Amino acid sequence: QVPLVESGGGLVQAGGSLRLSCAASDRTFSLYAMGWFRQAPGKEREFVASVSWSGGVIDYTDDAKGRFTISRDNAKNTVYLQMNSLRPEDTAVYFCAAKRRGSGKYDYWGQGTQVTVSS
Repeated sequence: QVPLVESGGGLVQAGGSLRLSCAASDRTFSLYAMGWFRQAPGKEREFVASVSWSGGVIDYTDDAKGRFTISRDNAKNTVYLQMNSLRPEDTAVYFCAAKRRGSGKYDYWGQGTQVTVSS
């Protein structure tokens, strides 16, 4: 089990920015690929961005590309999601997740942090 704790969510006006953090209390953090997902009310959870264990491979949805930046600091066991130019439709609970090498799915999930973007 890899405990993951998200923080940094909150209320922001449209056009504003937030930086989410996800801290892992596990010394093997650097061995996991990390992802950010979100779930809006009444909708299914969806992928937002991911970063490989080394940080060398990064992926975004088309919606996130150009507005969001995922990064990781393996020395701090933390992954970040910098979100700029936020829109009301970005309102959701944001989750981070960890995927072991060779795993076809994300194995561990945080509890989520609420992001609310007002118009």
